[in-house]
Amino acid sequence: MEGDHIKINYWLLPLSWLYGLVVSIRNLMFDEGMLKSKTFPLPVICVGNITVGGTGKTPHTEYLIRLLSKEFQVAVLSRGYKRKSEGYVLATKDTPMAEIGDEPYQMKQKYPQIHMAVDKDRCHGIAELMKKDVQPSTDVVILDDAYQHRYVKAGLNILLMDYHRLIYLDKLLPAGRLREPLSGVHRADIVLVTKCPRSTTPTDRRGIERALHLENWQQIYFTTYKYLDQIEGVGENPLLVTGIASPQQMVYDLKTIIPKFEVMSFPDHHNFTETDIESIRQRANGRTILTTEKDATRLHGLENIKVIPIEVEFIDGKKSEFDEKVNSFVENQVQ
Repeated sequence: MEGDHIKINYWLLPLSWLYGLVVSIRNLMFDEGMLKSKTFPLPVICVGNITVGGTGKTPHTEYLIRLLSKEFQVAVLSRGYKRKSEGYVLATKDTPMAEIGDEPYQMKQKYPQIHMAVDKDRCHGIAELMKKDVQPSTDVVILDDAYQHRYVKAGLNILLMDYHRLIYLDKLLPAGRLREPLSGVHRADIVLVTKCPRSTTPTDRRGIERALHLENWQQIYFTTYKYLDQIEGVGENPLLVTGIASPQQMVYDLKTIIPKFEVMSFPDHHNFTETDIESIRQRANGRTILTTEKDATRLHGLENIKVIPIEVEFIDGKKSEFDEKVNSFVENQVQ
């Protein structure tokens, strides 16, 4: 059911109230203009969340890349979580993962035609991507995981929410996993409820929409993950290795394709050590190792690895409506 993976540490609620006060004051300062947000003369799309942990940002960012790359030169700007470099880095096809982080590396390898850059200072990163020496010239910038980076005023804000960690059932850090109060939802132009089970009903979806108290101008969509109907060549009882924040829905979905497999889970963005690799090798004991695209970039030295391709699929036939909204925004902004 929805919200079934939420755990609240109620004894930490007093600290959550203090944290919420600080974040609310910061947001108020942006709302009142005491802290300035910068706009840019090209379309900027922000993809993010208000929770700690995975909500499916990378698959949804890749969906936008595929959608927009048909007509526009797309640039993706990330902070480059856990990278070993500093400042602004514009990736090439040969840039190592350590310089830009695992998710940017994955996107650049899959979509070499995009400009993939990392910079903690998103304003500086966008300015660099707009320079004349960046060719082909950038048409649209997708900000990866920048919903709280309010120094940039994006033209289109897309907020992601995990179906299994619905934000209105969660609490602020450190008692829960919310980065900011629920009022932050109202900065979103589009809300995407991600990782939905295919059994989600229209009644379920209407209940979530009502609970969010969205404004009339805000739109909500529900997505799930699409896998191949069959994953060939995995053998008997393969080992699924994940280093993602919320693998539960993936495990559930795979059970409809692969009747029997074992699971070995690590934290999100886990840096696999030699000890980890050896532990995985021994656990697999010659069996096929299944993993995600993101994890495969960090699982070096293992044999018999098979990557599970994941794509976003919209529920209730709303794909065309979402695509049109995003395309129209970019078309109206491109000069």
